[in-house]
Parts: sequence; structure tokens; C-alpha cells
Amino acid sequence: MRLSGFTDYSLRVLIYLAAKPGRQVTIREIAGSFGISAHHLTKVVWFLGQHGWLSTVRGRGGGIALGRPAAEIGVGTVVRATEAQTRAGDCFGQQPDACRIARICALRGVLHDALEAFYAALDRSTLADLVRNAPALAEVLFVRSPPGALQAGCA
Repeated sequence: MRLSGFTDYSLRVLIYLAAKPGRQVTIREIAGSFGISAHHLTKVVWFLGQHGWLSTVRGRGGGIALGRPAAEIGVGTVVRATEAQTRAGDCFGQQPDACRIARICALRGVLHDALEAFYAALDRSTLADLVRNAPALAEVLFVRSPPGALQAGCA
């Protein structure tokens, strides 16, 4: 299962905020910490805010913060929302009959079970579980990187 960049960035934003809860930050701050585009994060932050996972304050002195406690944000719920079009194969698409063996193929059931197991594993974790090592995360995330330094993806 490969998660989209949108899901990756969504989880990074949530982890960043949960690593030091109770403070407002800017999109630029998060983008700088991960070495990713602030422009891409704008859409992510809007989406997370629409789902209540973030609270946003616009204007001078504004910023973003967690919209609810990390223990109330389920990883599976976030991934389901950000991966709204997730399918295990083409036979799960809008035209499953396009496959010649769709009626008799066992692969569809196996892939369905695998996807359900994937989400069941994610459902066992909350954002709080992802930041149990908050002091170590804070050491890495809240240190300013040299300008222009990009950091490798982690999700």
C-alpha cells in the first residue's frame, strides 16, 4: 500500500503539532522543519481544519494548532479521509466489469481483505501514539536547518 503525498503531509503536520501541543505555529514553520513546500501544506492544513483536526486563526498573530487532543485523532480515520480514493486494484474502481475475469476472480476478495487489515492496523493507533517520543521528535523537528537543506521523507 502506497500512501499519497497528501496523506504523508497530513500526518507530518499532525505529528509536528502534537510533538509540542498547546502552541500555534505557521505553515511556513512546519514546511521549513520538514523541508517541504509551504504552498503544498496550505491545502493540507485547510483540509485538516475542515475535519476539525486543526484549529486555524488567520491574520496577524494567527497560526494553526491541534483542534482536539492527540488521543482523539485516530490514524486510520485520518488516512481514510486523506486517501478517499484508495482502492486495492482496478477491480474496485467505477467499472469493475471492465476486467474479463471479475466475476470469477479470487484476487478481489484477497485485496479487499488486505486493505481492511491495513486500516484495522491503523485504527489501533492515535496521534498520541505516534508522538510518545515527543521529546526526541521535538529535538529533531524544532531545530532550524541550514537554508536550502531538504530532509528525506518519512512516511
